[in-house]
Amino acid sequence: MGTRPPLARAKQLRGVLGFVLLFAIWQGITSSGLVKPIALATPEAVFSVIVAGIADHSLLINTGVSLERLILSVIVAGLLGIALGVAVGLSRRFGSFVEPLAAFFNAISGIVWLPLAITWFGLTWKMLLFVIANSVFFIIFFNTLLGIRTVPRVYEQAVFTLGASRWRSILDVIVPGALPGIISGLRLGLGFGWRALIAAELVGATQGLGFMIYSAAQYLRTDVILAGIIVIGVIAFTLDALLLGPLERATVERWGVYQ
Repeated sequence: MGTRPPLARAKQLRGVLGFVLLFAIWQGITSSGLVKPIALATPEAVFSVIVAGIADHSLLINTGVSLERLILSVIVAGLLGIALGVAVGLSRRFGSFVEPLAAFFNAISGIVWLPLAITWFGLTWKMLLFVIANSVFFIIFFNTLLGIRTVPRVYEQAVFTLGASRWRSILDVIVPGALPGIISGLRLGLGFGWRALIAAELVGATQGLGFMIYSAAQYLRTDVILAGIIVIGVIAFTLDALLLGPLERATVERWGVYQ
C-alpha cells in the first residue's frame, strides 16, 4: 500500500537520469576549459547566484513579479478561452463565424503583437498582460473546443431521455466530459505563457525574471542568465508536475474520456 508501481518508478528514474546527464555534460564542458566562463558559467557559479539571490531577496522578488503576471494573464485568458470555446463548441452556427477569425489570430498570437502592444499601452503591466494573455487564450480556446466536440453525443441524448434540460446536459455532461481537453489547454497555455512573459519582460519591464536575464546580458553575466533560465524551468516543471499534470489525470480517470 502506498508504494509506486515498478513501471512508474522506472519512468521517474529515467527522468532523473536525464537531468543528471545534462548536469554532467555541463560540468564537463566548463571544467575542460573548452569554453570560457564568460560564454558559459560553471554550475558552481550559477548555484552561487541562486543562493545569493535568495539571500538578498532579489531573485525571490523577480520570481514573484513574473509569477504574478503569469497567473493573472492565465486566469484572464483561461476564463475567456474556456467560455468562448464552450460557446463555439455548442453552436455550429456561431462556430462558423468565430473559428475562421480565431484561426487567423492564432497564427499571429503572442509576442508578434509586442511592438503594437508597446504602442498602445506603453511599457506598463497592461502591455505585459495583453501579450501573455494573447499567447495563452487561443491554446485554451482550441483545446476547449476540441474537448467539447469529442464528448460523445450519446451521453447528452441519454440525459435528455431522463428528462434533463439542455442547461443541465451542458453542466452535467458536456463540460465535465470536456475537462481533459480544457486542462490540457491550460497545461500548454502555461508553457506558452512563460515564453511570452519572458520575451515581453526583456523589453517592457523593470522587474521580473525576463528583465533580470536581459540586464545580465548587458554585462555578459552568463551565471545570472543561466540562473534565471533554471528558475523558469524549475517553476514551470513544478507547476506542471504538482498541479496541472495530476489534475489532468484526475479528470481523465473521473470522466473516463481519453484523448
